[in-house]
Amino acid sequence: MRVTRSDSSGGWRGGLRVGVGLAVGAFALAVSFGAFAVTNGWPAWLAIVMSAVTFSGSAQFALVTAASGGSIAAGVGAAALINARFIPMGAASARSLHGGPVQRALEGQAVVDGSWVAAQNGDGTLDRAKLFAATLVQWPAWIAGTAIGALFAPSTDFMRQFGLDVIFPAFFLVLLLDALRGRPRLVLIAVVAAVIAAASVLVLPGGVALLICGLAALLAAARTAKRLDR
Repeated sequence: MRVTRSDSSGGWRGGLRVGVGLAVGAFALAVSFGAFAVTNGWPAWLAIVMSAVTFSGSAQFALVTAASGGSIAAGVGAAALINARFIPMGAASARSLHGGPVQRALEGQAVVDGSWVAAQNGDGTLDRAKLFAATLVQWPAWIAGTAIGALFAPSTDFMRQFGLDVIFPAFFLVLLLDALRGRPRLVLIAVVAAVIAAASVLVLPGGVALLICGLAALLAAARTAKRLDR
């Protein structure tokens, strides 16, 4: 059944309900990011501003990691590579957005991972109101979490005690396992990618290693696409 605004699981009410759950995770991850950024030499205000205007945990962690252990160019490249996923996500969401180019661009800012997945309808369309509501809850939670982490900068022992140091890798592990669950043929690619990542991190800065892993993933994806076309 298609989700509509009148359904309890859809529209603004459904989006707020989903957004609260997502915001809890976003807040915890943001605390980790704020502390991580300050620990790596970033001023607290810069970390907070970055969260307000970027609102992308994966790209922010990648940029801080790469800029700390490598060059700014590697950091920007790593962040851009990770956020490239929003290109197909944005394209898929385009028909559900309203207005002209400016309004659609503004509405597109609500396209974030959790909100986008939650707002999917069974027929391939997007519940626009649910998308907005879910993101509206997460954004201030992300900024507030970053501010707390950056200003109070919890110690390494505190981060480990409450598991804040593993939130970021655990987040991506869940996404990976979910993607592999319905596509067993991609397991080999994931294993090879993990080996390449581990080997690269041992000898290269984080940003450069991430770019190499991304290149390997692109080659694997291109090869897989050719097989499917046959």
